[in-house]
Amino acid sequence: MRHIILAAGLALAAGAAAADPIEGVWQTQPDEGAFAHVTIAPCGSAYCGTITRAFKDQAEYASPNVGRQIVIDMAPQGGGNYQGRVWRPANDRIYAGKAAVSGNQMSLSGCVAGGLLCKSQTWVKVQ
Repeated sequence: MRHIILAAGLALAAGAAAADPIEGVWQTQPDEGAFAHVTIAPCGSAYCGTITRAFKDQAEYASPNVGRQIVIDMAPQGGGNYQGRVWRPANDRIYAGKAAVSGNQMSLSGCVAGGLLCKSQTWVKVQ
């Protein structure tokens, strides 16, 4: 019995260690005093991020954006880089997106004009 429990524990540890660097809970860059927590998880063969909490002036509030997908179909490109789409709540538009993960930080960009014009944010991993 002890061997079964030990094997199960090792399997769980190996699965956790194999998580992709983009997976987890990320805090967006503050914008006019507001920021969000976004949970990024696998969705098909890519990764998607949903707003799970919203904050304004450091206090949590009931934003209508909670539950909305903000990172859409980010496909791994290797080396901590991803390509997909991002939703910008400020103008309710979806842009071509790129993400680059390095440690506990992620640079996330939304681009137009074939990537010539991009706006970026730096997100920090919360969990």
